[in-house]
Amino acid sequence: MIILGINAYHADASAAILVNGQLIAATEEERFTRTKHWAGFPVQAIAFCLQEANISMKDVDYICIGRDPKAKFKKKIAFMLQSPVHVLKYAVNRFANAKKISSIATELQKVDASISIADLEAKIQNVEHHRSHLASAFYPSPYEEAAILSIDGAGDFTTTMLARGKGTEIEVLEDIDFPHSIGVFYTAMTQLLGFPYYGDEYKVMGLAPYGEPKYVDLLRDVVQLIPDGLFRLNLSYFQSPHKGYVYYSDDFMPLVHSLFNEKMEARFGKVRAKDEELTQYHKDLAASVQRFTEEVIFHVLTYLHKITGLSKVCIAGGVAQNSVANGKITRNTPFKEVYIPSAGHDAGISMGSAYWVEHMVAKQTRSEAVFNANTGCQYSNEFIKSECERVNLSYRELADADLYPEIVKCLTNGGVVGWFNGRAEFGPRALGGRSIIADPRREDAKEILNLKIKRRESFRPFAPSILKEEVKNWFELDEPVPFMEKVFPIRKDKQAEIPAVTHADGSGRLQTVDHAYSKRYHELITAFFKETGVPILLNTSFNENEPIVNAPIEAINCFLRTNMDMLVMGNVLVDTRS
Repeated sequence: MIILGINAYHADASAAILVNGQLIAATEEERFTRTKHWAGFPVQAIAFCLQEANISMKDVDYICIGRDPKAKFKKKIAFMLQSPVHVLKYAVNRFANAKKISSIATELQKVDASISIADLEAKIQNVEHHRSHLASAFYPSPYEEAAILSIDGAGDFTTTMLARGKGTEIEVLEDIDFPHSIGVFYTAMTQLLGFPYYGDEYKVMGLAPYGEPKYVDLLRDVVQLIPDGLFRLNLSYFQSPHKGYVYYSDDFMPLVHSLFNEKMEARFGKVRAKDEELTQYHKDLAASVQRFTEEVIFHVLTYLHKITGLSKVCIAGGVAQNSVANGKITRNTPFKEVYIPSAGHDAGISMGSAYWVEHMVAKQTRSEAVFNANTGCQYSNEFIKSECERVNLSYRELADADLYPEIVKCLTNGGVVGWFNGRAEFGPRALGGRSIIADPRREDAKEILNLKIKRRESFRPFAPSILKEEVKNWFELDEPVPFMEKVFPIRKDKQAEIPAVTHADGSGRLQTVDHAYSKRYHELITAFFKETGVPILLNTSFNENEPIVNAPIEAINCFLRTNMDMLVMGNVLVDTRS
């Protein structure tokens, strides 16, 4: 049974392939186009997945699209008719988008011209957006039975979906219709705080610990909690949803209309200009937005627990990328275990749509749980060396036993290392496949990284990768966090030892590194631990204002245009100090 999943004509276009239930490959198209959040048709990602599975399109049993234009069709029509001013433009945009979705077979033929349009169309299955999210969270989880939550901005006219998963079945329990969306609320406040671009919400999370949540009570009028466990927006604070919120440029860039209106500005202040200083008020507002969003999420989850009676929950959707809220779930709701996939955002609906058809349509049995995000491109040492030689870059090839001490020496001397190891990760986090690493003990590590490479806002934290077996000694909670999807409090007696990864509130967005899934990265951190007594490395994504590097030449180019001290690709070491 071979199933290809696709996220197309939607932000974070991607592809994933299952062979007999095993996730063989999954990747975002942005890794090839080199444009963040690219939203066209993922031709290169699809070709990569087929190559990794060593098959052609003819071998694929199902082609799954994580979107269903027919979902809630009557509700969409009724919604459009509420606003005659916007109805024509909205209808034209929806028709154009539906036409793109209907042309999937034509686009697929560009990947494999040997298969007919009719044969391709026979394989295509449309899976509603949030059901794809539900499947991406539940089926790769280790749970036989669990509650499931999909929560994001919007998709297929739904913003939130509650479900129960058992075995191979997912039962949808309740949902919330567009435009009532906690994702829309968070994005609107992100814009108000002066961060206007698609995907900027993480900046509010980073800014929040510098403020006090003084304005939570005011926000209760913007998003109203419903006693039954759900919520609704007070739409008087928002621009008309009838013109749509997210739209796409001609070059497939996702863009966001301004979501708030004059009433929001009258209540919370004028939008911060691009170069305007971040004041304490902005920091307090960010803290309030984050705190209230957490309250909404916990409200929904508490209700989900009530209607399912289950102690385990799986979560996906854009709001599931709120790692600060994720790290508080087991302390603020009745749920005791939480699973969030590495690509909980929209890239994950390619994987999710494939899993949905695997189990809900093809009725296949479940495979083992997924704790490894490394499903992308990989390159041999021979290829890496040939790329270095092509650009006249000197290198040494070392066995691991000789390589790790060299890296540790560089790190402990204040160096910054590009670590390009094995397969690239699926999802927005660098997890030891395509990472930039540094010594977490250095007070100045954050400044060094921003000066040499990242050039990003000073309030944004860097993350700790920690040996899984050492978590209990450094963090107040000891839960598996394989995909850097949760923020936990760092033990107070340890914060001074790792200042570079300790955020303003004493927390860290950790990744627990398991030797079973990340052998070389685990061994490198172990080598650093033996030298320093600290089982942690500072880990940030291997990029510079671009998608995470995918191929060796991109790592080389990033290395050459920044002030990185060392580049390690497989067993190939490039050292500026020698």
